[in-house]
Amino acid sequence: MIQPRLLVFASGGKSPDEGGSGFKNLVMAQRSGVLSANIVAVVSNHSDGGVRKHAEALGIPFLHFPKPWVEWAYKRLVRFSNPDFVALSGWLKHVKGLDPAKTFNIHPGPPEFGGPGMYGHHVHEAVMTAFRQGRITCSGLFMHFVTEEYDKGPVIFQYDIPIFEDDTADSLAQRVNKAEHEFQPTVTEMVVRGLISWDGQNRGSLKVPPGYPFLLKSKS
Repeated sequence: MIQPRLLVFASGGKSPDEGGSGFKNLVMAQRSGVLSANIVAVVSNHSDGGVRKHAEALGIPFLHFPKPWVEWAYKRLVRFSNPDFVALSGWLKHVKGLDPAKTFNIHPGPPEFGGPGMYGHHVHEAVMTAFRQGRITCSGLFMHFVTEEYDKGPVIFQYDIPIFEDDTADSLAQRVNKAEHEFQPTVTEMVVRGLISWDGQNRGSLKVPPGYPFLLKSKS
């Protein structure tokens, strides 16, 4: 069986000890048979951060993507790797010019906590503020196809994570990250195998398998 080619974008952190766990989790899922995709390379905007450290340890080609993060640069990079799909896993830059039907993202937090500036710890802080104000009771994660409107592509998976009274942004982040690692490989597998698909234009064309758990509610 020919495995779909998958290119991963993951910012990680500037330090070798920061970030890249989502990318590593996808590679381990591939090697365990959960994800049947050939991860052809990983891209980071940090030249020597955690993503590169994981890539070298795992034997995955690493591509440094510095400024400018503009349409022609994205297209050139993707043409170089020639993937069938692009997975954003902690990529913090605005994506332009990629095929929205083949590009998908995972985001920590509910969909209303997306958009410019809403990444990483900023999301968890904003979610905790909304919780203390009585506006929400859950955080979570969601995955979506990527359009040029930041975090607004069709949602293909959502998981709710309850917030507890003694939570902090850090404790909440840990539970969200654990759930991301649990669900991202499975949903990614469904996309690369065509079980979840979208034509990239009409939101009504989003297709998922019958009985697919589009939204899962945590019972914890």
